[in-house]
Amino acid sequence: MPPATRSSSRSSGRGASRGAPGLTWEEAAPAPIVLVRGTEGLLVDRATERIVALAREADPDVEVSRLEGPQYAAGMLGVTTSPSLFAEDKVVVVDGLEQGPDELFADVTAYLDAPAPGVVVVLRHGGGVRGKKTLDALRAAKVPEVTCDAVTSDGDKTAFVTAELRRAGRRADAAAVRALVDAVGSDLRELASACAQLVADTSGMIGPDVVERYYGGRIEATGFRVADAAIAGDAGQAAALLRHALATGLDPVPIVAALAMKLRTLAKVAAVRSRGQGALRDIGLAPWQVDRAQRELRTWTPEGLAVAISVVAQADAEVKGEGRDPQFAVERAVLRVAAAARS
Repeated sequence: MPPATRSSSRSSGRGASRGAPGLTWEEAAPAPIVLVRGTEGLLVDRATERIVALAREADPDVEVSRLEGPQYAAGMLGVTTSPSLFAEDKVVVVDGLEQGPDELFADVTAYLDAPAPGVVVVLRHGGGVRGKKTLDALRAAKVPEVTCDAVTSDGDKTAFVTAELRRAGRRADAAAVRALVDAVGSDLRELASACAQLVADTSGMIGPDVVERYYGGRIEATGFRVADAAIAGDAGQAAALLRHALATGLDPVPIVAALAMKLRTLAKVAAVRSRGQGALRDIGLAPWQVDRAQRELRTWTPEGLAVAISVVAQADAEVKGEGRDPQFAVERAVLRVAAAARS
């Protein structure tokens, strides 16, 4: 088995916590004990699969076992990691560490003092504070830690798509990546599956026309498309897209979130655009976001922007429990934002 590798001190946008130590899933490798921590299931699975694959590469006969945290009973880790009759190497995956009983934490802590030779133990912790003492002990022992925190921002999803396609030997232009994230970016597994489909079914550079052909219907139903139409002041188009989105199962919450994000971008650009390009570069937005916001601001007044921000703040509270009808709340907000764009 490969020796333990120390956890890197840098952070990564590919699933690592900002500022937290850890390896990315692409850097996961067999070691006597490996901690795979985070809530992004796809990345957790990939890290685990990579460790198992590398272990099998070193020993094709390696035995792979799984223990489920919620079903754990005292002593199971010791039994599973003990030498077999033919002394094969082993990989033991402990899933749902944070859901296990106190006996699991005690057994992991004890095992840390004397790992079994020829055995890789992968501890998968889905986040939260449960088991903190055990996690602290693992970190104090400098156990390799793979961080797989949720990928939620558009920027991180865009980077994920670009990296996913690059690994497959393919490229997509920026507009195509943006369109794909808009279409299926709510779930990382879906995004990975969409990338795999495009790689398998197309050739050459992936452009927005290709994404439109495969995912056009879904693109039109996303919260970002609804928000784009509302920001442009097109109440009819925004309402039509919204009703289609709701009819296909999209929750009102991400639609309101898309509106809020668009308005925040407009407000940021509006606040500094009179100071020149230097100030625009300092607000932390991509150049294409600044260019688009400047175009969209042509139909907005400061008063209209203030009204829209207030309307969306109210809708945000209503769709998260303060209102009786989330769908009515989001439709009212979309129409009011579209009206404010032309005020």
